Amino acid sequence: MQHKNKEVVKLILKGLLITGAVAVASTSPMFVSMALPKVTKYLSDKIKDKRKKNKRFCNTFYYLKRNDLINFENHNGQVYISLTKEGRKKAGKYQIDDLEIKKPKEWDGKWRILIFDIKNKDRLKREALRGKIKELGLYQLQKSVWTYPFEFSQEINLLRSFFGLTKKEMQVIIASHIENDRELKNHFRLS
Repeated sequence: MQHKNKEVVKLILKGLLITGAVAVASTSPMFVSMALPKVTKYLSDKIKDKRKKNKRFCNTFYYLKRNDLINFENHNGQVYISLTKEGRKKAGKYQIDDLEIKKPKEWDGKWRILIFDIKNKDRLKREALRGKIKELGLYQLQKSVWTYPFEFSQEINLLRSFFGLTKKEMQVIIASHIENDRELKNHFRLS
């Protein structure tokens, strides 16, 4: 796949992951643009020529179909587009790649502490998780203990699901006080 279509692929897969199956009134994937407005906006911002935009959109859908990332199913004249198992995996990876924790303007004074205990046989999963946690900006207190000053439950739940971890393997603690937290406050630039 050409690099210029990668962002369109990403937007379509993530859109289908969020919306589930999309019903279209025709076999043309152009009808999906109404259900996936981020794709339409992205293409409109990048391509001014309507024919080129439509061609890119259609080519991307056919690429996804050829590579078994989406299904087209016809039920009584209604066409449904959905992700395949492989498509869901790829969309989940894109969702994880783009994951970031939103920071509110003010800190609520509570620390979110993430602890995990992943068996040695899943060491690659553990290291990938550790890398993503670091990328999200959490501060490492100990080997498998990380902290962050802002709400991150949605992001952590997404990571837990993506890595196939249980709540026993990965837990969140909310604390109002951590001993000697001056270094933490300095790290996160909190008062």
